[in-house]
Amino acid sequence: MASFNRRRVLRGMLNGGAVTVSLPLLNCFLNGNGTALADGSPMPLRFGTWFWGCGMNARIFNPAKTGTNFEFPEESAPLQKVRKHINMFSNYNGYRDGAPNLCHYTGWVITKTGQAPDSRNDRPASTIDTLIARQIGRTTRFPLLNATATGDAQTSFSYEAGTLNPAEYSPVNFYTRLFGPDFQDPNAPTFTPNPRIMARKSVLSGVLEQTTSLMSEVGAEDKQRLEQYFAGLRSLEHQFDLQLTKPTPIASCKAPSGPKDPQAGMASELVSARHDLMTQLMVMAVACDQTRVFNMAYSAAQAATIKVGYEKPHHTTTHEEPVDDKLQYQPVVSWFTQRAMEKMADFVEAFTKIKEGDGTLLDNCLIYCTSESGLARIHSNDGIPLFAAGRAGGRMKTGYHIDGKGASNGAVGYTMMRLMGMDVKSFGTKSNESSTPIGEIVA
Repeated sequence: MASFNRRRVLRGMLNGGAVTVSLPLLNCFLNGNGTALADGSPMPLRFGTWFWGCGMNARIFNPAKTGTNFEFPEESAPLQKVRKHINMFSNYNGYRDGAPNLCHYTGWVITKTGQAPDSRNDRPASTIDTLIARQIGRTTRFPLLNATATGDAQTSFSYEAGTLNPAEYSPVNFYTRLFGPDFQDPNAPTFTPNPRIMARKSVLSGVLEQTTSLMSEVGAEDKQRLEQYFAGLRSLEHQFDLQLTKPTPIASCKAPSGPKDPQAGMASELVSARHDLMTQLMVMAVACDQTRVFNMAYSAAQAATIKVGYEKPHHTTTHEEPVDDKLQYQPVVSWFTQRAMEKMADFVEAFTKIKEGDGTLLDNCLIYCTSESGLARIHSNDGIPLFAAGRAGGRMKTGYHIDGKGASNGAVGYTMMRLMGMDVKSFGTKSNESSTPIGEIVA
């Protein structure tokens, strides 16, 4: 019997262009349990983040018990339906190490980078998603995807080398980018290379052929700059290569129908509708292996979500709504937090609905869910709520509530990186530095 694997292709010509057509994802490409590829390599592993603004009230948000035998209280109750799929980390703090408390900024920067910023223009290190994308994102069409339900491209908590990665905010534009003319359906019976991509690839290849002679003509400093520049061009050339080669068929990849942009506005119902559409598109982008690193923001750090019939948005409410004498918390603020938790639960659940191998798409994902503050009323960086969803390809146990007891949330960031296979000695600096993973959840 001939020896072949999932990378074996049929080669030929179609409409004047060179064509490579992948073989179907046959049973012989998987192991006997459908848990890995036949050559022993694991199913694709993905990393994502999910963000909401204005934190929570620990008194009615954090479970009373730790370990696995716990119940979510009133404010986090919507997460009950996905409890078995997530881990909750409470009482982890972000330490400023002498830097100022930049309201609604310091907290999320520490959580995503392990370092406190000195100013609102300071982005002290690349965010965790971009670090992971360098390792697992280069083999996909989109090394990283960013989306938000706020309708604002600047609602992003991802940056690399100080440059913000703007978010897709329009479901229609996001759909066009993902499943428009440049989308190569892995399950299509035929494949024709996109002539526009072929032309771009040809031009870029011609440019890269000149690198050797150019590098020999410049000094050491310019050579270093050119090396960085050409590395970016080669990465772009690789992306073109991916689009000019028919991908391996993926049973779970089914391009959704084109959406319509929902009504503009920050009413909770409108934000929820945008979030649902962006979630559907993001999940299918991951299922179709267009990306393996992704970010979703439900609200901004200074959340502007509105409760219909109430005169103030979420952020303003955290500072101006009185604490109810009987309840001992701010009831409308809690209402906003509960709506955010409903959307987090929906986001996580959406990944469980896509079958992959012997499990679901979520089983091969690690989704890190964060906010930017603990109690937003006082701009606290203590007790910032953190969650991790999915099984990370079997590397993470779920269903745990872990009490950090004042440890830096850098410990959670470090654990996320190690679960993603990153060979790093530590995450963060100074008081936020951590080099020990949270052992209870490591499988």
